[in-house]
Amino acid sequence: MRNIPHLMLALLLTFSGANVLADGAAPLTAQQQFFQRLTTLCGASFSGQTAFPMDKTDPFAGKELRATLKHCTPEEIRIPFSVGEDRSRTWLLRWQQGRLELKHDHRHEDGTPDDVTMYGGLASDSGSALQQSFPADAYTASLIPAAATNVWTLSLNEQGTELTYYLERDGKPRFKATLIRQ
Repeated sequence: MRNIPHLMLALLLTFSGANVLADGAAPLTAQQQFFQRLTTLCGASFSGQTAFPMDKTDPFAGKELRATLKHCTPEEIRIPFSVGEDRSRTWLLRWQQGRLELKHDHRHEDGTPDDVTMYGGLASDSGSALQQSFPADAYTASLIPAAATNVWTLSLNEQGTELTYYLERDGKPRFKATLIRQ
């Protein structure tokens, strides 16, 4: 009978969505929860089109956008992102300095790195299990000075059926793609 309060607490935490490790360790951080959610979707493909800007001259306008969660390990998730037939981009989500990091890996057709590659940043502390934002890091600011104020946001809906990639620059919307799980 003395264990009933502990059992009730365990059930409450389970059904409230709290993430407590089995050994009683501290709850997972929002960054860990987000990474874990993406890992459970490993192998899933999402496709859609540009939601913003609506400018028909934008290089992504009218092209199918596809992101596939591939190569998932406890340290890294690789997400190839294609724009029509252009498969030169991969989003990398990985752990750096105990924080989640987003990098954009751009490659030429022969696999060699583009001159503008590996830009991104570490997740801010304001994220959740469904959304993380990544302000530009110092490397990005030196590589692409205009992108020094960039903030990339990745989000999932609760069901894991919609993935959104959103970019702000200078606090204003610059790009948004909403992709639906296939």
